[in-house]
Amino acid sequence: MLDAIQITCPHCGERFEALADPSAGDADYVEDCPVCCRPIRLRLQAGHDGELLGLDADRDD
Repeated sequence: MLDAIQITCPHCGERFEALADPSAGDADYVEDCPVCCRPIRLRLQAGHDGELLGLDADRDD
């Protein structure tokens, strides 16, 4: 199941929506900001039942 999450870009400060899939467990990946195109490191925390517990967005530099 995909969850729509509002993220604030740590580079330009713009908010955008990203899709997160917690069904596969914790994940660490990079997604480009759709506004400024700079990379954002996303760390997804998932519960044992596939529930989204959190999503952190940081600069990837």
